Amino acid sequence: MDSREAHVALNLIEGVGPVRARQLLEHFGEAPAILQASKSQLLQVRGIGAETAEAIAHWEKAVDLPAELKRIADFGCRVVVQSDAEYPASLREIYDPPIVLYVKGAMSPKDKNAVAMVGSRQTTHYGIEVARKLSYQLAYVGVTVVSGGARGIDTASHQGALAAKGRTVCVLGTGINIVFPPENAELFERIAANGAVITQFPFNRNGDRQSFAIRNRIAAGMTLGTVVVEADLHSGALITANFATEYGRQVFAVPGRIDSPRSKGCHDLIKKGAKLCEGAEDILSEFEYLFPASNKPPSPGETGVLPALELSENEQKAFESLQTGDETSIDEVIHRSGLPSSAVSVALLSLEMKRIIKQLPGKLFVRNR
Repeated sequence: MDSREAHVALNLIEGVGPVRARQLLEHFGEAPAILQASKSQLLQVRGIGAETAEAIAHWEKAVDLPAELKRIADFGCRVVVQSDAEYPASLREIYDPPIVLYVKGAMSPKDKNAVAMVGSRQTTHYGIEVARKLSYQLAYVGVTVVSGGARGIDTASHQGALAAKGRTVCVLGTGINIVFPPENAELFERIAANGAVITQFPFNRNGDRQSFAIRNRIAAGMTLGTVVVEADLHSGALITANFATEYGRQVFAVPGRIDSPRSKGCHDLIKKGAKLCEGAEDILSEFEYLFPASNKPPSPGETGVLPALELSENEQKAFESLQTGDETSIDEVIHRSGLPSSAVSVALLSLEMKRIIKQLPGKLFVRNR
């Protein structure tokens, strides 16, 4: 048995969670040694009681490892462990990182610049539109959008990122072979083709209150920050925000109508110190210093040359709508460029990220000199 297979087996043993697995690995050095240890040896490990030691010492009675490995191979996914480069670096930093991640699709080094977007399953039209817009804008400039694949805000967030042809990661609260909600089967396939569907749970594990909370912990742990788009005071999205706060990550909240129950959770987060989010620029401004310089083309002020060849058609039209030295409103850019407002918003945001223009107070834009 190799180390990866041993990690899969540990993940299948009842009572061995991420914290106990870490204690066992610190004591024995490697996963196969844990599975070969006697009950008396296991009892010497801090935090391991008689019941857990018994379960590990006789793990083969309850765990069908060959069957799980076959399911992994047949399903077309793979298992990532903490020692793999593909394992999200920021997730390793939390107190209880998953022993394994089942992955369908591919994780990427670009995913270190990831933001979680979460919210209510029972949402409003406003919440859906905001989630799609924010995720589209973030994905368009290279941010990976992470969410949980649930109905409502999660689904809209994944859809927005895919519409921008960007990366998105879906963290499941079930086994990777279970599609929940059922209507998202096609969406999950698209996510796997343009990012990844991941879970820490073995095959055939159904979701429940506990597993979805664990899913929220992964989403918060693998991202730079969490954006709560719409949530009532009892929404599971607030669990994700609490995990983000616990891990020292930034929390953002989108304001809504003061008389809407769906906005109460977001407003409460803002009162407690979350950053009010009115647009993608509010999110990006917090993380600008974390993005590698190689992802940012030099500004015209640094080179004296506008990198026109790196601009999309919409970006070029928006840029040409800004007169040198003039402060131009977004409405004027829409009028001059002939582009729809949604396309102009995305183009201007992208031009800002590329250091070609800058935004001034009052939603005015100007070319960088």
